[in-house]
Amino acid sequence: MDNSSRLGLTKPPLPSAAHRQLHHSTRQQRQPAISKQQASFHGERSPKAADALLLPPYLTNAIFFILFFSAAYFLLHRWRDKIRKSTPLHVVTLSEIAAIVSLIASSIYLLGFFGIDFVQSFIARASNDAWDLDDGTTTDPNYLLKEDHRLVTCPPPISAPPPLISPLASQEDEEIVKSVVSSTIPSYSLESKLGDCKRAALIRREAIQRMTGRSLEGLPLEGFDYDSILGQCCEMPVGYVQIPVGIAGPLLLDECEYSIPMATTEGCLVASTNRGCKAIYVSGGATSMVLRDGMTRAPVIRFGSAKRTAELKFFLEKPDNFDALAVVFNRSSRFARLQSIQCSIAGRNLYTRFRCSTGDAMGMNMVTKGVQNVLDFLQTEFPDMDVVGLSGNFCSDKKAAAVNWIEGRGKSVVCEAIIKEEVAKKVLKSSVASLVELNMLKNLTGSAVAGGLGGFNAHASNMVSAIFIATGQDPAQNVESSQCITMMEAVNDGKDLHISVTMPCIEVGTVGGGTQLASQSACLNLLGVKGSNKESPGSHSRLLATIVAGSVLAGELSLMSAISAGQLVRSHMKYNRSERK
Repeated sequence: MDNSSRLGLTKPPLPSAAHRQLHHSTRQQRQPAISKQQASFHGERSPKAADALLLPPYLTNAIFFILFFSAAYFLLHRWRDKIRKSTPLHVVTLSEIAAIVSLIASSIYLLGFFGIDFVQSFIARASNDAWDLDDGTTTDPNYLLKEDHRLVTCPPPISAPPPLISPLASQEDEEIVKSVVSSTIPSYSLESKLGDCKRAALIRREAIQRMTGRSLEGLPLEGFDYDSILGQCCEMPVGYVQIPVGIAGPLLLDECEYSIPMATTEGCLVASTNRGCKAIYVSGGATSMVLRDGMTRAPVIRFGSAKRTAELKFFLEKPDNFDALAVVFNRSSRFARLQSIQCSIAGRNLYTRFRCSTGDAMGMNMVTKGVQNVLDFLQTEFPDMDVVGLSGNFCSDKKAAAVNWIEGRGKSVVCEAIIKEEVAKKVLKSSVASLVELNMLKNLTGSAVAGGLGGFNAHASNMVSAIFIATGQDPAQNVESSQCITMMEAVNDGKDLHISVTMPCIEVGTVGGGTQLASQSACLNLLGVKGSNKESPGSHSRLLATIVAGSVLAGELSLMSAISAGQLVRSHMKYNRSERK
């Protein structure tokens, strides 16, 4: 017995010959109602206005052009003669009447010829905005018109709930599932009502399968601690996604060895990073330095006038006032310490970028809480200020922004290594000269031509994302955390390669969020940065940031070598093209 039979699933019966014939005849009856866009999508020729002409369009156009200018010339010539002879203009002959009619007819044709596309564009736009596919007749409801005028097929409507897919423990669970399906019980309240997170996930999973008519078979449910994510990581869970974790290394960084956990579904990534780690190791290792450590939050504040906005800006920039605000800010946490306030004005709106240290936490919640305390304090001094939003995007979180690239956010790290000439040849299968040239033309010049913002690298986001997922960081912050410039120079009389990566905004933490989950906590423990460092708060998160930068250094080195040696396509075809079906 196959899996579908064991789970109570049945395959829909194949349509009969009579059913297919009925479907064909129905389509023929509906065919006249198909719109122009649908006809072009299905490869059919849609009717055009030119089809109504007796002559080809180019001949018809020529005739009406000649008729228009001939009639206009004739009438102007006749009217000039009448004016000279003092003949009333309203007295017209038969030839003049024919010329007037010809002029009007040709004008109407030429106006339509040049204006038809312009008029039809407004008609089509109004039709698209209304999602009207034709002149009002009913067409297939499974087609929707997208902005690019291409039709997509929507999933068919559900005629009846599918049979039971997930095994329920009791009849009580069955009744709860029915209540969720009927919206009597909100799905988000199952955990609080049942007091059992796993049971709530099972019931929610079954309810969503019945409502959608689609199975979640293959999405694991068992083997996960759903209590650990309640109110912290993910709402309304129905299972979890498995992502394989590979180990690259050891990475010799600052005279210590690290085995790098990388969660990814991309083939060759771990192997490539591992090769870079080997090249760095046999060359004596890499060194790193944390240049800056501070998380930011930037609310947007509005006043009635730009003058009043400037007064708050000057107030915030005074050193004496900063000390008082730092005391208010620092009350929000044991670890939060206000470092600076950067202001920018746009009209009567003030954007204030608060930067603070956050210990071993990534710190978004910490800095937000501190900023709220400061705003409450400022409200007494500036009662007319209006806090439009606690985040005004001057932070800038989860977005590529020049302010992060220049000023930094989170941990700003630089990491470097010197790769020996023989290592470049034997391990990387490349040469120092070719790597330097490729880096200049690809990572520097190529990114500049593309208008890149912080993207002067080969694939920094690959390593950043893989380590972020493995260690429980916020994957969305890969956007700014992957901003990186890779530099390569020939040193020691051109024999060896100096490679460095400078990453101004690595946003990581070792406490809070997803770092507390069992799998992610194990990966942090492998790196020796699990939890908070009691003796030196913040040292674990800074160390994690340097490990991320070191991994990016290894990945950059390996990929650039593969491109330089022409190995990129061959390696992916060999290791990333599975034969399994």
